[in-house]
Amino acid sequence: MKKTIRDIDVRGKRTLVRCDFNVPMQDGRITDDTRITAALPTIRYLTDHGAKVILMSHMGRPKGEAKSEFSLEPVAVRLSQLLEKEVEFKSCPVVVCDTIKEMAGSLSDGEVMLLENVRFRKEETKNDPDFAKELASLGDVFVQEAFGTAHRAHASTAGVAEYLPAVSGFLIEKEVKFLGGAVEQPERPFAAIMGGAKVGDKIPVIENLLKKVDTLIVGGGMAYTFFKAMGLNIGTSILDEENVELAGQLLKKAEDNGVKFLLPVDVICADKFDNGAETVTVDRDSIPENMMGMDIGPRTVQLYREALKNVKTVVWNGPMGVFEMPNFAGGTRAVAEILAESQAITIIGGGDSAAAVEQFGLAEKMSHISTGGGASLEFLEGKTLPGIAVIEDK
Repeated sequence: MKKTIRDIDVRGKRTLVRCDFNVPMQDGRITDDTRITAALPTIRYLTDHGAKVILMSHMGRPKGEAKSEFSLEPVAVRLSQLLEKEVEFKSCPVVVCDTIKEMAGSLSDGEVMLLENVRFRKEETKNDPDFAKELASLGDVFVQEAFGTAHRAHASTAGVAEYLPAVSGFLIEKEVKFLGGAVEQPERPFAAIMGGAKVGDKIPVIENLLKKVDTLIVGGGMAYTFFKAMGLNIGTSILDEENVELAGQLLKKAEDNGVKFLLPVDVICADKFDNGAETVTVDRDSIPENMMGMDIGPRTVQLYREALKNVKTVVWNGPMGVFEMPNFAGGTRAVAEILAESQAITIIGGGDSAAAVEQFGLAEKMSHISTGGGASLEFLEGKTLPGIAVIEDK
């Protein structure tokens, strides 16, 4: 078990909190503040308990240069509105300067400030110890709350913990509880649903899950690579050619491990990658030469529904089709609805799956939606995440 902010006395302490405020922006406006609202319970707990709160985050890829379009000033404005108190912010191109040190030093208990984008410094992504030390000099304790970047050993996610005692915020605590619980001690039967386009991205995850799950369900673009490995014709469907052989090996490994491995039995095909394309629903062994698979078919939805009926834990990562196009969102929506109605512990592994359940208005029905796509995948892969490893054990 990792220490959390509940395990320490934060009153009067300068509390350096690494958040994930990497929010989407358009014309200088935040278009989705989900990542900001996700950090609010931790920030509110700290302010309510008299901490002097110093928030830090990255945004986008400014590549070590101070670029105004990547400034965190809009985040400070939004945070001030959500917290109903001023979040102090002063843009500093080098992130930590004398002005920032003075601001941090003069904070009163319960006050909040936000640093400029940590990636304005190239040293951030290199986990440079001098930059980590500069950041650490602002605080008395470090709170890790950025699960989305916990798989990166950067100065603000891991380096600072060399110089300050490190604990987790509530978001990280929840991620570790749900994802860690699923990987280490899941309630059984345990099923995993894997979607998305590239098999290559998910092979290590599938390999790890095959040692743990009772049922593995595969949909989305990666299904066609498995079809190819089975000797089926896939028409013009997306293919991860480099990994056809590996896909075949995974099917064999599932069989050897006694894991039920389910692939689509029917698919919705289109003559082009377009929402208005001509479509046909066919069995998986009848995909026309000139068409591409775009979504799972109705018989597949029924198969997956049946397979998920009695499970106790489900992890889902990756859509079942091209859900961004309304005509090919049916399979992804159906899986989201099956999970929303389920009595199981339902864990959505970030990225497109998280976007899909939000889009369908089903987010509230899930047990946990991970805030980190890449981080959640590496967690499910069984890797140690640097940003989690630095948190002190209880």
